Amino acid sequence: MVYLDNHATTPVDPRVLEAMLPYFGPKFGNAASRGHRFGWEAEKAVERARRQIAELAGAAAREIVFTSGATESDNLAIKGAMEAGRRKGNHLITMATEHRAVLDTVKHLERLGCQATVLAPRADGLIDLGALRAALRPETVLVSVMYANNEIGTIQPVAEIGALCRERGVLFHCDAVQAFGKIAVDVERDAIDLLSVSAHKMYGPKGVGALYVRRRNPRAALAAQMDGGGHEAGMRSGTLNVPGIVGFGEACAICRKEMEAEAARTGAMRDGLARRLRSALDGVHVNGTMERRLPGNLNVTFDGVDAEALLLAMPEVALSTGSACSSAAVEPSHVLQALGMSRQQAQASVRFGIGRFNTEEEIEWAAGKAVEAVRKLRGMGLSGWQ
Repeated sequence: MVYLDNHATTPVDPRVLEAMLPYFGPKFGNAASRGHRFGWEAEKAVERARRQIAELAGAAAREIVFTSGATESDNLAIKGAMEAGRRKGNHLITMATEHRAVLDTVKHLERLGCQATVLAPRADGLIDLGALRAALRPETVLVSVMYANNEIGTIQPVAEIGALCRERGVLFHCDAVQAFGKIAVDVERDAIDLLSVSAHKMYGPKGVGALYVRRRNPRAALAAQMDGGGHEAGMRSGTLNVPGIVGFGEACAICRKEMEAEAARTGAMRDGLARRLRSALDGVHVNGTMERRLPGNLNVTFDGVDAEALLLAMPEVALSTGSACSSAAVEPSHVLQALGMSRQQAQASVRFGIGRFNTEEEIEWAAGKAVEAVRKLRGMGLSGWQ
């Protein structure tokens, strides 16, 4: 098996696992237990991880709030900002290509009376900054636009979005789950007020994430969405996942050292994969822009080939037809349809996600398997197209 679904999740780096293991055993304390050594030890480990995550984001440690993952971070950011900002207004802006954790949260708020503007992307997946500027109102509280798309890898002009929001006095939330640890993210440079991140997309453990909440210049007001013991400065109650948090911190420390070289390596493999597919097959279309794209992402449409049939025809390669968080749905990708693709075209698209532990030999082998499978399906007339 060759694993090329690193946008869905990444394997835990052995160095991360090594850092976590003591906190499943002898260092088992609760970080909120302030009366003895076991608690102090756990709290010290949590605060070290908080600093490691903050350093990768260009933030202060006290601005990092731990959560169970990116979905909770998105919910806390969007619901919390809209609740805290209700005196200003009840309007928010997002994009049609956002992750379901954002889009479904926005739909929930609309049912409660909030007003939402959902912007369509350009054909290359990028935001139309003119449309964003036109959509801003005096009562706009929040803009939520992801850093890099989980399906097509498109990297948005985040600094420009942040500058526009800052100019208009609007909070800017950015789901940076796919970008964090892959490319340089800096909340100060990009004028981001709220940033959602997750450990398992960057070679850390599942079940732990974080939300950056700006504390100064300007302060991002946020209403807690989970009540309890007042953990995480009152923003997210609940006993902290100490082993997971330690692993998240170590994953960030590794990315900080190795990210630049890793991006160059995975980007070169991605470009080689695209060349191999295009040279061997007709009717291969890359979805999204190649100029502003995550280094390990390649989302392609094979004319006349149903993506599900293709995946079944090459079981030795782990790929995806879209977001793993929506994989139970039978509908074609909402991201690809937002780009203007037909249902049929969207159903012919496959996402390759190249990661840290993939080799050039694996990419070459997987490309050969894909070419073989596409030719076979087209030749047999079993593409699945109607």
